[in-house]
Amino acid sequence: MRRALGVLALLALLSPGLACPSLCSCSAKRNGRLLAECAYRELREVPRGLSPNVTILTLSANRLSRLGRASLAEVPELQSLWLGYNHISAVEPGTFSRLPQLKNLDLSHNRLVDFPWQDLRGLGALQILKLSNNRLSSLPAGALSGLRELRSLWLNDNELTTLARGTFEALPALAQLQLFRNPFNCSCKLFWLKEWAEATSAVISGSGSTLCAAPPRLRGRPVRDIPGELCVAPTAQLTYLSGSRGDGESREGLTLSLHCSVAGSPPPEIHWQIRTAARRLDIHGPTVARDGGVKAGGRRFLAFKNGTVAIPDFGKEDEGTYTCLAINEVGTRDVSVNVALSGSGNPAEELPRDDPQAGQPGGKSCSKGDELDPSGMGEKLVIVYRLPKEVRSAAAAAAREFRPGIWPLVLLMLLLW
Repeated sequence: MRRALGVLALLALLSPGLACPSLCSCSAKRNGRLLAECAYRELREVPRGLSPNVTILTLSANRLSRLGRASLAEVPELQSLWLGYNHISAVEPGTFSRLPQLKNLDLSHNRLVDFPWQDLRGLGALQILKLSNNRLSSLPAGALSGLRELRSLWLNDNELTTLARGTFEALPALAQLQLFRNPFNCSCKLFWLKEWAEATSAVISGSGSTLCAAPPRLRGRPVRDIPGELCVAPTAQLTYLSGSRGDGESREGLTLSLHCSVAGSPPPEIHWQIRTAARRLDIHGPTVARDGGVKAGGRRFLAFKNGTVAIPDFGKEDEGTYTCLAINEVGTRDVSVNVALSGSGNPAEELPRDDPQAGQPGGKSCSKGDELDPSGMGEKLVIVYRLPKEVRSAAAAAAREFRPGIWPLVLLMLLLW
């Protein structure tokens, strides 16, 4: 009786119609899975007529050259797919996205130059991914971010020269990683990999063979040996200064200057982000050339190579958040300041003066030339005052009459006016 029931169960597994291509052998495993064994059959395409109950499909060591989107449409319940040692050079996007139960995918020892990375977004159950011994030259940022069950990743013996920061940080289950025999360019863009390798619990197989191919001074050295002194994350400090502008033009107003001091290796580039009520502006690099020429569209906010940005005739419309970003191959650091204007509304009769007590309530004050939040952990408020002409005259007289040590008192008087 038990034998009869077993036969009936096997027939049910092989239905409909005991579907199995003539060049494959199909069998039921003890765990109830249906195996389709089609390896070493000189196949040039995925055979048709597979049962939809197939959960394990072996197509290794054939002559497959490409996978079309419909190649695996007959086997939506696949859990393991072995495609190693073929001639596959192209995989059409969508080929794997309809296999939500897929746990094991082997495409090693093929000729892939590209891969439909977007298909991985729907493979949340994937545990093993083998793409070794192909011709992959890049891995897009975030390509592996949805693979929270991935345990083993093989990318060795490809043509990868770099990897985006954080490529493996979204893989909490990762236990084994193979990256060896790739021609890595060990610039500071790859320095994060050294830091990640030192901190991860994953086993990096053949780490001693994960070598630098460039630059010349590091050729042949393991990626884990990139000298730390060559790659230092950026730091940024922001100071401000304001002054009146009287250059013979019809207007005389306030020029606010913000200076961003940066450090790091390689030397960071400086970008500015300006956010006011009326505009959102990103400045990538200087707008003022060495000869004094100004790029088109850069006359309102003058950005200089030394890290200074100047805003002539600063007015209420220019109030907002000014952010300096220091960017190099190791990372990015930003520091911001909120700028507001206070005082009388007639700039022609005012002396611009920075408020030495301006700042967040209960926080540190910001005075002329002060560093603004060098830690980059928050924003501070700079209130730029416009003062009446009579106060300016009084301040000038005080400057002539009092010693330098009296200046804090003069500033206090100006603030209380």
